[in-house]
Amino acid sequence: MFRRSLIAASAAALAAPRLARAQGYPEKPVRLLVPVAPGGSQDIVARLFARHLGPVLGQNIVVENLPGAGSNIGYEAVVRARPDGYVLGAGSDSLSVNKGLFRRLSFDPVEDIAPVAEATRVPQILVAAANSPANTLAEFVELAKSQPVAVGTPGNGSLSHLLQQQLQDASEVRWTHAPYRGGALAVQDLMGGSLQGVMINIGAVTDHVKGGRLKGIVVSSPTRTAALPDVPTFAEAGLTNADAVGWHGFFAPRGTPEEVVAKLNTALRQVLRNEEVAGRLNALGIEPSDTGPEYLGQRLRADATRWAAVIERARLSPD
Repeated sequence: MFRRSLIAASAAALAAPRLARAQGYPEKPVRLLVPVAPGGSQDIVARLFARHLGPVLGQNIVVENLPGAGSNIGYEAVVRARPDGYVLGAGSDSLSVNKGLFRRLSFDPVEDIAPVAEATRVPQILVAAANSPANTLAEFVELAKSQPVAVGTPGNGSLSHLLQQQLQDASEVRWTHAPYRGGALAVQDLMGGSLQGVMINIGAVTDHVKGGRLKGIVVSSPTRTAALPDVPTFAEAGLTNADAVGWHGFFAPRGTPEEVVAKLNTALRQVLRNEEVAGRLNALGIEPSDTGPEYLGQRLRADATRWAAVIERARLSPD
């Protein structure tokens, strides 16, 4: 009895400082590292949440963009940071993809992080220029058969990259994949005439499609999106088992105290209930996702298995 009481007292003594730190957290500004260039949907979502998360936590959220190497520069900066909750990462489906795509990483993008929250779910969309002769996926495929076509994505190994590859395979057509360091740059070149299409998160181009500056060809979600209801799904375009919905979320370095992760998750879920945030996400065609850290951890591992198989089958590489 005495021994059990001593063990319990020791455990409580060890937990008390951690709990106290969580209760006082945060006591200074928090850095949010975004692993992509400014302007893309991941950056838009990260900044939207940062703007509203600061008042909830009572501290400024300082957003820093660290693009490059398929998001691994930004991801590694988070992984190597002190696990105290003062450096967070804006994560996406690329965490799971990168685990299978990059064979020589000095860190594990799935196992070396502490998941905090999957904040949104976001379909991919294939868009074409406003003056493109293609209005449907079938017409886009015929265009690619009749002339050289280049399709841009936010980068090698991105979910956009994998899905445009699946489109090529399913349609039995080949076009040039043009990887960019961020989706915003690819969209600029599409509008400028250097590309014939771009596969990208829907949130990055919803306003352009609504404004008639781009054409929505097909979306990767199982059902049509409320923001762009006229754009058909992969299944409606005749493709099966090719759909995939990406996500945006937040993570911390592995070893971050569970109490701090829980406090961050609670704060992020509060931000999701903000009417301005919900309205902006809805306008972009992005679905809020009110989930806990455990859910994100499970999704990361399941997606890593799925995309590793696609990468291996298509022999994709980050180069």
